[in-house]
Amino acid sequence: MSAISPGGEAMQQVRCCSAAGCLVSGAGPLREALEAAVVRRGLEQRIAITPVGCLGPCSQGPLLAVDPEGALFSGVEAAEADGLIVALARRSQVAAPEQDGPLRWQPAHGERLDTGAPFFARQRRIVLEHCGRIDPERIEAAIACGAYTQLCRVVQTLSPAKVVDTLRRSGLRGRGGAGYPTGLKWATVAAMPGEHKVVVCNADEGDPGAFMDRSVLEGDPHRVLEGMAIAAHAVGADQGFIYVRAEYQLAIARLRRAIEQAHQWQRLGQQLFGTCFSFTVELRVGAGAYVCGEETALIRSIEGGRGTPRPRPPYPAERGVGSLPTLINNVETFANVVPILREGADWFTAIGTAGSTGTKVFSLTGNVRRGGLVEVPMGTSLATIVVEMGEGTPDGAGIKAVQTGGPSGGCVPAAHLDTPVDYESLQALGTIMGSGGMVVLDHATDMVALAAFFMAFCREESCGKCVPCRAGTVQLHGLLQKHLAGEATAADLSQLEALCHMVRDTSLCGLGQSAPKPVLSTLRFFRGEYEARLRSSPATVPTTAGGAP
Repeated sequence: MSAISPGGEAMQQVRCCSAAGCLVSGAGPLREALEAAVVRRGLEQRIAITPVGCLGPCSQGPLLAVDPEGALFSGVEAAEADGLIVALARRSQVAAPEQDGPLRWQPAHGERLDTGAPFFARQRRIVLEHCGRIDPERIEAAIACGAYTQLCRVVQTLSPAKVVDTLRRSGLRGRGGAGYPTGLKWATVAAMPGEHKVVVCNADEGDPGAFMDRSVLEGDPHRVLEGMAIAAHAVGADQGFIYVRAEYQLAIARLRRAIEQAHQWQRLGQQLFGTCFSFTVELRVGAGAYVCGEETALIRSIEGGRGTPRPRPPYPAERGVGSLPTLINNVETFANVVPILREGADWFTAIGTAGSTGTKVFSLTGNVRRGGLVEVPMGTSLATIVVEMGEGTPDGAGIKAVQTGGPSGGCVPAAHLDTPVDYESLQALGTIMGSGGMVVLDHATDMVALAAFFMAFCREESCGKCVPCRAGTVQLHGLLQKHLAGEATAADLSQLEALCHMVRDTSLCGLGQSAPKPVLSTLRFFRGEYEARLRSSPATVPTTAGGAP
């Protein structure tokens, strides 16, 4: 990718990752140093410095990509900025960037990454196709890459029923964790009577170790807004809300700017593209309650109430925000809408598996050598993701398990790393895909301590509305602490397992229903670590205290 100067000439471009992870690693001062070097040497017409979203290997930031060849560098320091600009200037003096050979420059402190490595080569970027490629704060950059083209086509030429049918045939399932068929949900809301309906984007991503939705919002916010607007046309809605947790300050700032720009450019608002279709979007910032990821609690929070779930039915499709029919999907689900409409349902079904079509974005974290943001076809094995793409553990300790789905998921032991990542396969192992958090655990991990870590999280995040979750998570955490202290008996272990089933089967919402999963999965695959701690066991009590990711 090359930038174009005001005079029409091709320019060399340095894409600076400006996602939250790289900013923490020093991307801000690095970008400022690059811009200053360009100005100081009078190269404004030849070299463009462009802030972009996530470039992928977040654990190695700050990251730079140099075009046109797409050379990728990690760990570059601000003091090295001038050297890079000098190298680019020398290259452009020899020949046009498109005709010149590879950039001959190596940072002193960082490294040039091999973009042919499995971490990059195994990916299929659909949701992330423009993340790391465009300036997320300029609607012009998004439009240059086709943003809002599908919205224009849809509202001018396609009926709502045709759009819903395309989503249904694509097989897209909700990427927020439950995996509900998106087309079916859209059809349900579309069939509801009423002049006004609502579309909600659930961006309340709260799983420890998860940053997929945040990265999409930081890197390509207009993709999500366009997907929401297409959904609004399909179901007959005229009002939209994006619900984001307050901790995502950068995503919030870029969303606000994107919404303002979309209204200014008449991509959102009244009578869009010369039609009678109108759709406006507002941002709602949550206070960080994990339970607000549950759709009925999220609705209560949008309305200004305390974020607590309510029994269903009625479902949000029947009565949601303001008692209006409401469609709720998460960030990644909406980000899939544009490519599906652009390429067609058959194109999407050819990716992934029969029951889990398309791709899935994962945040690969924990004890892994190459962590970051990846997007792979559904059905890709865990081994491909964590061993081949993530390159295993950094210290050679070996992979013990992979935690998927956060506090709502479970642990998949190393013996099952050949499991394909799809909804049914993970469910058979007692875990879920969730929103896409994937934490790699090595053999030093204490699985009982890990279960206690997640149970403590669920205990603190319980809204307290129903007794099984409010009291059950407290009791479960207490029993886990008893095991950690080596004071538990065989009766305590039996009670722990029985209580897990009770909390799972009787809690009101998904938080309580899934809170026991980390315990149940570690009991299933690592029961020996619990039994070794029982007072009646002659085994030595393990001294490992770590394990929480």
